[in-house]
Amino acid sequence: MPDRAFAIFAHPDDIEFLAAGTLLRLREAGWETHYMTLSSGDCGSTVFTAQQTAEIRNKEARTAAGLLGAKFHGAPGRDLQIFYNIDLLRWLAAVIREVNPRIILTHSPEDYMEDHQNTSRLTVTAAFARGVPNFGTHPPSESVDGEVTIYHAMPHGLRDPLRRRIVPGSFVDTGAFHETKREALAAHASQRDWLDRTQGMGNYVSAMDALSLEVGRMSGAFTHAEGWRRHSHLGFSLQDSDPLAAALGPHYLLNQAYEDSLNAGAFPPPAS
Repeated sequence: MPDRAFAIFAHPDDIEFLAAGTLLRLREAGWETHYMTLSSGDCGSTVFTAQQTAEIRNKEARTAAGLLGAKFHGAPGRDLQIFYNIDLLRWLAAVIREVNPRIILTHSPEDYMEDHQNTSRLTVTAAFARGVPNFGTHPPSESVDGEVTIYHAMPHGLRDPLRRRIVPGSFVDTGAFHETKREALAAHASQRDWLDRTQGMGNYVSAMDALSLEVGRMSGAFTHAEGWRRHSHLGFSLQDSDPLAAALGPHYLLNQAYEDSLNAGAFPPPAS
């Protein structure tokens, strides 16, 4: 059975902006990939009703997941209603137990909107609960064993809500798959006018191009790249576990300056 990677993000098109290239790299390496958003995207229109918009965006997301070669999982929630609550947590924990991924890709803990931040929080807790038998899920599911490593994507705009720059801890070379990534993002055609009107994004595919090029520039090695920060291993995996590095080899680059900054000022080892 192949290793599995699970992208869990907030809205239809978030995966295409932030994680699609990495999913494609993992698929190339023989991994089984999964695709899910917690919201149906029902508020993403100034023309259609919420129900109509959700139906349109569901079709677009299914098309995009197909282009990425990822298994699609339906969205349980709605825009601006992704809250850190027990019902959504129980549901998400059940899905994670079902997929039992080795890698989870999700939002940055710091991003410009609460839906993204709450998706990150829910994903981390649900992943932790995968191996806790006394945590009940809906639908009911059995706890699972094994390691999982969580990677947080870069926030939109590469900054936290207070405008502070976020630096990736690692980079994935996505250049070979950039055209497929563009095609998958373009499948979310309903968002073309919406993102321009509400967020001043203009051509949203070009906005993704610019983000990809900027992260590539930050890497100092790749033209197009996606950036990641690895979550703490505690409760999830061995301390040095970095399955993206193991899977992607030369297409993965650790930001050593970032790693060094994490270790700066660390407690010295106890005296022997």
